[in-house]
Amino acid sequence: MSARMAENIEQEARLIILRTLSEQVDFRLNSSLLRDDLAARWAINRSREWVHVQLGALAEIGAVAIIDSGSVRIAEITKRGLQHINREIVLDGVKRPGPEG
Repeated sequence: MSARMAENIEQEARLIILRTLSEQVDFRLNSSLLRDDLAARWAINRSREWVHVQLGALAEIGAVAIIDSGSVRIAEITKRGLQHINREIVLDGVKRPGPEG
């Protein structure tokens, strides 16, 4: 896989993670469930550690807050993450949402 393809997959996965978190009642989900969702619904079949790296990238730009809980991480979308989903701001390293959100 080319470096560009890997980067595109990471940016797409970060957007999917933000969207998935925004759909939760409490805006939170653990990394195992996020990994399962990425694989089952979006054909992005990566390890939980890879998901942790993506969550770390999202935390660095203020899109999610993370709580470590044993071997999983619990991610909660922040106001900045919601603003990206709603197309109010653009976050570097995250695919831009389309007109539908």
